[in-house]
Amino acid sequence: MTNLNATQMTELLRIVSMRIDEASAELGALDGAIGDADHGNTMARGFAAVVTACVEAANQDVKAGALLPIAGRSFLNAVGATTGPLYASAFLRAGQAFDAQQDIPVDRLPEMVVCFCDGIAQRGKATPGDKTMLDAWGPAARAVTEAQLNGAGPVACLDAALEAASEGREATRAMVASVGRAARLGERSLGHVDPGAASAVIIIAALREGLANLLQGEAS
Repeated sequence: MTNLNATQMTELLRIVSMRIDEASAELGALDGAIGDADHGNTMARGFAAVVTACVEAANQDVKAGALLPIAGRSFLNAVGATTGPLYASAFLRAGQAFDAQQDIPVDRLPEMVVCFCDGIAQRGKATPGDKTMLDAWGPAARAVTEAQLNGAGPVACLDAALEAASEGREATRAMVASVGRAARLGERSLGHVDPGAASAVIIIAALREGLANLLQGEAS
Protein backbone atom coordinates (compact mmCIF):
# COMPACT_ATOMS: atom_id res chain seq x y z
CA MET A 1 0.00 0.00 0.00
CA THR A 2 1.45 3.32 -1.11
CA ASN A 3 -1.37 5.76 -0.39
CA LEU A 4 -4.40 5.99 1.88
CA ASN A 5 -7.59 6.87 0.04
CA ALA A 6 -10.50 8.73 1.61
CA THR A 7 -12.30 5.55 2.66
CA GLN A 8 -9.18 4.19 4.35
CA MET A 9 -8.48 7.50 6.07
CA THR A 10 -12.05 7.56 7.31
CA GLU A 11 -11.55 4.07 8.72
CA LEU A 12 -8.53 5.28 10.69
CA LEU A 13 -10.58 8.13 12.12
CA ARG A 14 -13.42 5.72 12.90
CA ILE A 15 -11.05 3.67 15.03
CA VAL A 16 -9.89 6.82 16.80
CA SER A 17 -13.51 7.73 17.48
CA MET A 18 -14.28 4.24 18.76
CA ARG A 19 -11.30 4.16 21.14
CA ILE A 20 -12.06 7.64 22.45
CA ASP A 21 -15.68 6.66 23.04
CA GLU A 22 -14.59 3.52 24.90
CA ALA A 23 -12.37 5.63 27.15
CA SER A 24 -14.80 8.52 27.63
CA ALA A 25 -15.73 7.57 31.20
CA GLU A 26 -12.08 7.20 32.18
CA LEU A 27 -11.21 10.54 30.57
CA GLY A 28 -14.14 12.15 32.34
CA ALA A 29 -12.91 10.82 35.67
CA LEU A 30 -9.43 12.21 35.04
CA ASP A 31 -10.94 15.55 34.12
CA GLY A 32 -13.19 15.49 37.16
CA ALA A 33 -10.15 15.45 39.42
CA ILE A 34 -8.80 18.74 38.07
CA GLY A 35 -11.47 20.18 35.76
CA ASP A 36 -15.15 19.96 34.91
CA ALA A 37 -15.32 16.23 34.06
CA ASP A 38 -16.47 16.77 30.47
CA HIS A 39 -13.31 15.92 28.51
CA GLY A 40 -14.36 12.36 27.69
CA ASN A 41 -17.79 13.30 26.40
CA THR A 42 -16.39 16.30 24.56
CA MET A 43 -13.76 14.27 22.72
CA ALA A 44 -16.22 11.48 21.93
CA ARG A 45 -18.71 13.95 20.51
CA GLY A 46 -16.05 15.70 18.44
CA PHE A 47 -14.64 12.56 16.86
CA ALA A 48 -18.09 11.12 16.21
CA ALA A 49 -18.84 14.27 14.22
CA VAL A 50 -15.54 13.90 12.39
CA VAL A 51 -16.41 10.38 11.28
CA THR A 52 -19.91 11.36 10.15
CA ALA A 53 -18.54 14.21 8.04
CA CYS A 54 -15.72 12.13 6.59
CA VAL A 55 -18.02 9.26 5.62
CA GLU A 56 -20.21 11.70 3.73
CA ALA A 57 -17.20 13.30 2.03
CA ALA A 58 -15.63 9.95 1.13
CA ASN A 59 -18.88 8.93 -0.54
CA GLN A 60 -18.52 12.00 -2.75
CA ASP A 61 -15.20 10.67 -4.06
CA VAL A 62 -12.91 13.30 -2.55
CA LYS A 63 -9.23 12.62 -1.98
CA ALA A 64 -7.96 11.70 1.47
CA GLY A 65 -6.06 14.97 1.78
CA ALA A 66 -9.32 16.88 1.56
CA LEU A 67 -10.77 15.08 4.58
CA LEU A 68 -8.51 16.76 7.12
CA PRO A 69 -9.93 20.30 6.92
CA ILE A 70 -13.41 18.77 6.75
CA ALA A 71 -12.60 16.91 9.97
CA GLY A 72 -11.37 20.10 11.60
CA ARG A 73 -14.50 22.05 10.77
CA SER A 74 -16.79 19.25 11.91
CA PHE A 75 -14.93 18.90 15.22
CA LEU A 76 -15.23 22.62 15.86
CA ASN A 77 -18.94 22.65 14.99
CA ALA A 78 -19.58 19.78 17.40
CA VAL A 79 -17.40 20.93 20.27
CA GLY A 80 -17.14 24.37 21.78
CA ALA A 81 -15.11 25.50 24.77
CA THR A 82 -11.35 25.00 24.60
CA THR A 83 -10.98 21.57 23.05
CA GLY A 84 -12.91 22.34 19.87
CA PRO A 85 -10.61 25.07 18.57
CA LEU A 86 -7.51 23.10 19.59
CA TYR A 87 -8.37 19.98 17.61
CA ALA A 88 -9.86 21.99 14.79
CA SER A 89 -6.49 23.72 14.50
CA ALA A 90 -4.75 20.34 14.65
CA PHE A 91 -6.75 18.96 11.73
CA LEU A 92 -6.45 22.18 9.74
CA ARG A 93 -2.68 22.18 10.19
CA ALA A 94 -2.59 18.59 8.94
CA GLY A 95 -4.73 19.65 6.01
CA GLN A 96 -2.11 22.24 5.09
CA ALA A 97 0.58 19.55 5.06
CA PHE A 98 -1.22 17.25 2.62
CA ASP A 99 -2.49 18.06 -0.85
CA ALA A 100 -6.29 18.23 -0.89
CA GLN A 101 -6.23 16.92 -4.46
CA GLN A 102 -4.28 13.79 -3.56
CA ASP A 103 -4.51 10.76 -1.32
CA ILE A 104 -2.20 10.56 1.71
CA PRO A 105 1.11 8.70 1.32
CA VAL A 106 1.30 5.93 3.90
CA ASP A 107 4.89 6.79 4.76
CA ARG A 108 3.84 10.34 5.61
CA LEU A 109 0.86 9.49 7.80
CA PRO A 110 2.91 9.82 11.03
CA GLU A 111 3.43 13.47 10.11
CA MET A 112 -0.14 13.97 11.31
CA VAL A 113 1.26 13.72 14.83
CA VAL A 114 3.68 16.56 14.13
CA CYS A 115 0.91 18.61 12.53
CA PHE A 116 -1.42 18.04 15.46
CA CYS A 117 1.29 19.19 17.85
CA ASP A 118 1.98 22.30 15.78
CA GLY A 119 -1.69 23.20 15.40
CA ILE A 120 -2.47 22.71 19.08
CA ALA A 121 0.62 24.63 20.18
CA GLN A 122 -0.13 27.54 17.87
CA ARG A 123 -3.76 27.78 18.93
CA GLY A 124 -3.42 27.06 22.63
CA LYS A 125 -0.25 28.99 23.41
CA ALA A 126 0.70 26.46 26.10
CA THR A 127 4.32 25.52 26.68
CA PRO A 128 5.90 22.22 27.75
CA GLY A 129 5.40 21.64 31.44
CA ASP A 130 2.10 23.52 31.67
CA LYS A 131 0.28 20.21 32.29
CA THR A 132 -1.71 20.11 29.06
CA MET A 133 -2.20 17.82 26.08
CA LEU A 134 0.90 19.42 24.60
CA ASP A 135 2.98 17.51 27.14
CA ALA A 136 2.02 14.35 25.24
CA TRP A 137 1.80 15.73 21.69
CA GLY A 138 5.19 17.47 21.95
CA PRO A 139 7.26 14.38 22.81
CA ALA A 140 5.27 12.35 20.28
CA ALA A 141 6.02 14.83 17.49
CA ARG A 142 9.72 14.85 18.30
CA ALA A 143 9.75 11.05 18.35
CA VAL A 144 8.14 10.88 14.90
CA THR A 145 10.66 13.32 13.45
CA GLU A 146 13.58 11.38 14.91
CA ALA A 147 12.20 8.02 13.78
CA GLN A 148 11.66 9.30 10.24
CA LEU A 149 15.22 10.64 10.12
CA ASN A 150 16.41 7.18 11.15
CA GLY A 151 14.47 5.58 8.30
CA ALA A 152 11.71 3.96 10.34
CA GLY A 153 8.53 2.85 8.61
CA PRO A 154 5.17 4.45 9.38
CA VAL A 155 4.02 1.94 12.00
CA ALA A 156 7.40 2.09 13.75
CA CYS A 157 7.17 5.89 13.72
CA LEU A 158 3.79 5.71 15.40
CA ASP A 159 5.17 3.18 17.89
CA ALA A 160 7.84 5.72 18.81
CA ALA A 161 5.22 8.45 19.06
CA LEU A 162 3.04 6.31 21.29
CA GLU A 163 5.89 5.49 23.65
CA ALA A 164 6.91 9.15 23.91
CA ALA A 165 3.34 10.35 24.37
CA SER A 166 2.72 7.76 27.09
CA GLU A 167 5.79 8.95 28.95
CA GLY A 168 4.62 12.53 28.52
CA ARG A 169 1.18 11.66 29.86
CA GLU A 170 2.66 10.10 32.98
CA ALA A 171 5.00 13.05 33.44
CA THR A 172 1.99 15.35 33.86
CA ARG A 173 1.39 13.78 37.28
CA ALA A 174 4.38 15.70 38.60
CA MET A 175 3.35 19.00 37.00
CA VAL A 176 1.39 21.89 38.47
CA ALA A 177 -1.25 23.11 36.03
CA SER A 178 -0.63 26.67 34.90
CA VAL A 179 -3.27 27.09 32.18
CA GLY A 180 -6.94 26.21 31.84
CA ARG A 181 -9.43 25.30 34.55
CA ALA A 182 -6.91 23.12 36.36
CA ALA A 183 -4.67 26.14 36.97
CA ARG A 184 -7.11 27.31 39.62
CA LEU A 185 -6.14 24.31 41.75
CA GLY A 186 -2.47 25.26 41.87
CA GLU A 187 -0.49 22.69 43.87
CA ARG A 188 -3.61 20.56 44.27
CA SER A 189 -3.30 19.57 40.60
CA LEU A 190 -0.15 17.62 41.49
CA GLY A 191 -0.48 13.86 41.34
CA HIS A 192 -3.15 13.85 38.63
CA VAL A 193 -2.73 12.92 34.98
CA ASP A 194 -3.82 15.62 32.57
CA PRO A 195 -6.90 14.35 30.68
CA GLY A 196 -5.85 16.06 27.45
CA ALA A 197 -2.52 14.25 27.55
CA ALA A 198 -4.37 11.00 28.21
CA SER A 199 -6.66 11.45 25.21
CA ALA A 200 -3.67 12.33 23.01
CA VAL A 201 -2.18 8.92 23.81
CA ILE A 202 -5.45 7.23 22.86
CA ILE A 203 -5.55 9.06 19.52
CA ILE A 204 -1.99 8.08 18.63
CA ALA A 205 -2.55 4.46 19.70
CA ALA A 206 -5.70 4.30 17.57
CA LEU A 207 -3.94 5.73 14.52
CA ARG A 208 -1.23 3.13 14.97
CA GLU A 209 -3.82 0.37 15.38
CA GLY A 210 -5.76 1.45 12.31
CA LEU A 211 -2.73 1.76 10.07
CA ALA A 212 -1.35 -1.61 11.17
CA ASN A 213 -4.73 -3.22 10.47
CA LEU A 214 -4.89 -1.73 6.97
CA LEU A 215 -1.36 -2.82 6.13
CA GLN A 216 -1.93 -6.29 7.53
CA GLY A 217 -5.16 -6.63 5.60
CA GLU A 218 -3.42 -5.76 2.36
CA ALA A 219 -0.64 -8.25 3.04
CA SER A 220 -2.97 -11.16 3.84
